[in-house]
Amino acid sequence: MTGTLRTRTRLLFALPIAAAAISLAACSGGGATGGDARPTADELSSGIATILEDAGQGDVLTADQLDCVAGEFLDSKVSDKDLQSLANGKDEQTSEEAKDLVSQTMSEAAMTCSAE
Repeated sequence: MTGTLRTRTRLLFALPIAAAAISLAACSGGGATGGDARPTADELSSGIATILEDAGQGDVLTADQLDCVAGEFLDSKVSDKDLQSLANGKDEQTSEEAKDLVSQTMSEAAMTCSAE
């Protein structure tokens, strides 16, 4: 197995774990603190990294992949408030539907961004 294929295989096995880490604390507290404005890609990337690190999955995605995932979230239908929560390093969504959307977006983004 080549190094690239081995890395991609490891990442593909880890993607469901990353998606689960993003949805662990869903609906636990009413959403973000600090406003409802859509965060920047850098803020979102940093917040997602914090959530993954807190879940023991800090090495699942590279910095470039985290930036890609952040971009996918910004292009998604996830609300500004729920994105702000993620940017704050908190996995707290405003509703069960929002939790499902965040989880789905993370799964799709991780798959898309792992191919890059």
